[in-house]
Amino acid sequence: MFHPLKVILRFQTILCLLISFLATMLFCTMIPAAQAPPRNGLAAIDGVLAAAVKARMSPGAVAIVADKERVLYLGAAGLMNTRTRKAMRTDAIFRIASMTKPVTAVAVMMLQEQGKLSIEDPVSRYLPALANIEVIDKYDESTGAYTTRKPAQELRIRHLLSNTSGFGYAFSSPMLKKIRDRTRKSTEETPLLHDPGARWTYGISAKLLGQIVEKVSGVGLDQFFNARIFEPLGLHDTFYLVPKVKLSRVATVNHRDAKGGFAETANPSALGSRAVGDGGLFSTAPDYATFLQMLLNEGKWHQVTLLTPGSVIAMTENQIGEIFVETQKTTDPAESKDFPFNAGIDKFGFAFQIAAGRAGEDVDSSILRSPGSYSWGGSYNTHFWVDPVRQVVAVLMMQVTPFYDDGAMNLLREFERTIGQNIR
Repeated sequence: MFHPLKVILRFQTILCLLISFLATMLFCTMIPAAQAPPRNGLAAIDGVLAAAVKARMSPGAVAIVADKERVLYLGAAGLMNTRTRKAMRTDAIFRIASMTKPVTAVAVMMLQEQGKLSIEDPVSRYLPALANIEVIDKYDESTGAYTTRKPAQELRIRHLLSNTSGFGYAFSSPMLKKIRDRTRKSTEETPLLHDPGARWTYGISAKLLGQIVEKVSGVGLDQFFNARIFEPLGLHDTFYLVPKVKLSRVATVNHRDAKGGFAETANPSALGSRAVGDGGLFSTAPDYATFLQMLLNEGKWHQVTLLTPGSVIAMTENQIGEIFVETQKTTDPAESKDFPFNAGIDKFGFAFQIAAGRAGEDVDSSILRSPGSYSWGGSYNTHFWVDPVRQVVAVLMMQVTPFYDDGAMNLLREFERTIGQNIR
């Protein structure tokens, strides 16, 4: 029997579904996804890695490129162990050193979202030993002698997150190294190199952030990372202590010798150490890419939410105002060259260098990472960036010293250019 009402209701249902479908299609066209590279594009990235190994830019490397949901490229070249001549594999485990810092920053932002701390809080609220810290007033470069005064403003968590605290590293601050050599004090015991917020200086800030995370959460940093970040994201190859069953996948570290070749470094860092906020993690390129995909998805990964979009925006936008990232001058060329690229131009967020455009490059700037991309690296030449315009993340992992080794950085440049040419 014909029922006009049923026909009308069915028509309305179909119409609603059609409108919903069209709206979804329109929304998708408004937000361009990264285009997977063509086959020759994948071959081009393979070629970059293979050529780099042949040219002794690095003994081996693993590279990955992903968009919000998919892995667009994953490849490996060269050797994972130069002594045994074991070939590099895509699931090789690397010492990621300072690539630990963004993980620590995420933990801090998670605690802020829970109302357990604020980035505007004074650091001394959680680390009382820093309540009376002073800043260097006058400094004699020839002798390392100095006088101190009270800071112009209170040291806050945001200064630790943005590397404007005044804490440094002795390997990248001639002033700090001379002071430490003269006083025999630890970096934590020395005065701040400058007022909080006055300049950008790379240093132990994330180490202190890790201590704050432990104090506020009541658990060790490794426990917090495992339970709150690694397990929810499915990062099963990221840890401070490498499990025995995975030791065979740890890539060896090699130092650039005087002839331009490489010599394996004997146990440059233990395969497990106390968890600290500024370094020490081991990870794989796929694991770290997943961590970055979470950030590219504004704090979410599939059904897991670690951060709100507002927290991710805060982490990845300029947090240092009118000052700029500054060149950090090496005090030990065997450990590190001067770094980072684009000092004097780029800004800094919370744990990330923010690209303002690349200077001094003899290439089409349109194939380089977009302004607003955020990045950092680790001392064994593991590097990453997230390009929110192209909607891609890229990770390049090597195990080479010194940090910013010319060959390793040339490979990083070629990798970046090849991505720009093939993923639009």
